[in-house]
Amino acid sequence: MDIKKSQQDLDTVSSKDTQSASVGRRDFFKKTAALSVTALAGTSLLSSNAKADDSAIMETPKWASTWGDPVTKNLYGMPSKYEHNVTRRYTKLLASGNYRASIAVTPIQDSSGIITPNGLFFSRSHGGVAHIDPNEHRLMITGLVEKPIVLTMKQLKRYPSVTRTHFIECPANGGQEWRGPQYNSLQFAKGFMSCAEWTGVYVKTILEDLGLKPDANWMLAEGGDSSKMGRTIPIDKVLDDAMIVWGQNGEALRPEQGYPIRLLVPGWEGNLCVKWLRRLDFAAEPWYCKEETSKYTVLKPTGKAIQHFYANEVNSTVTSPSPEIDWSDLKDGDIVEIEGLAWSGMGTITGVDLSFDGGKNYIAANLKGLVLPKCWTRWSYMHTYKKGDELFLTSRARDDAGYIQPTIDQETLKVGVEAVYHRNAVETWKVEKDGKITHVEIRSQLDRKGKGPLFIEGKA
Repeated sequence: MDIKKSQQDLDTVSSKDTQSASVGRRDFFKKTAALSVTALAGTSLLSSNAKADDSAIMETPKWASTWGDPVTKNLYGMPSKYEHNVTRRYTKLLASGNYRASIAVTPIQDSSGIITPNGLFFSRSHGGVAHIDPNEHRLMITGLVEKPIVLTMKQLKRYPSVTRTHFIECPANGGQEWRGPQYNSLQFAKGFMSCAEWTGVYVKTILEDLGLKPDANWMLAEGGDSSKMGRTIPIDKVLDDAMIVWGQNGEALRPEQGYPIRLLVPGWEGNLCVKWLRRLDFAAEPWYCKEETSKYTVLKPTGKAIQHFYANEVNSTVTSPSPEIDWSDLKDGDIVEIEGLAWSGMGTITGVDLSFDGGKNYIAANLKGLVLPKCWTRWSYMHTYKKGDELFLTSRARDDAGYIQPTIDQETLKVGVEAVYHRNAVETWKVEKDGKITHVEIRSQLDRKGKGPLFIEGKA
């Protein structure tokens, strides 16, 4: 190779005017675009509408030719302005007269992995978000303990800490669907939950220091906000994995998550994870607080209510596609990833099955990423899309405690349709012929006595 000649050629190109250089660049990208389209067609991963003269390729955008922000601009980082639609959402239908006793649900359709950012974490309060000065906050531990104590935050944090990853789920997640789909939205159907990395101290670690009396069978957790939220928890669970947490995803709890401390009861209903925690009391009998008598019970068809059932049962959902993320832009033959979440308060997810016909037939999906106990688990399945087909996507999870997600009929036969909490029956998205997604329910026992035909009960 003539190195001198090559250098002369480079110098010649460099000395050409801007217009000639631009033409050369266009020729280069035309060839590149053509090769890219060929490569995509060969893999069939997706159909390409790439054009050689696409301005997004050919023109230099302003952000590539101007100064960016200095590192001093946002000392607490913020999401890109182009992600403005990715927020928690609320609705009057789920508010108790005002937005202080209400919820803000997580956009799980936009989440990646198994960790929910703190700014998007599901939020529920009963008297509004309290703003507590940690220097003035105290945790009182009393009742059937040998050494009752009042702890400052500094004293509490002197105990050995642990970090664990767990989901928190409101037991009303999906509860509006007992009679049929109410929202054509994944966020409102299943967004009453989130998952995070938590840092704090096991309650059992503190009790080892204080001493627990033999007849202590129950623990009352009470919040320091205006609602004075109180819940009763069996001592077996307390001594297993209940935590007092002050850290979430590497930072302090946010105010809406109970700053400066909250209780975490892994896998059990979120209402037990009392925020703004100020008191733990131990006794021989449960307290029968308002939230475990008038609320957080299940009315059975017999008229009797189920009480003191805590663990969130094995569950799953398809997150993509969903009403918020449809397939209307796909072409016939595109290969697309069907993705979802599975979780269980009983233990660890061991598998997820996916149905394309609403539960008549299932195939195994793949678990992906970390698989942890009482934690979100990601699953997926690669699918070749056929334009014009109607599909009924249903996921069904199972866990290492031996539980499998029930059908809607199996669940309603046991507890009827008057319940609010602990609905974990399978959920179905209908893929319309145009690729749009509709929330539906499929029931095979319309009268709940005998088996009937496969049937779409309703759509939101």
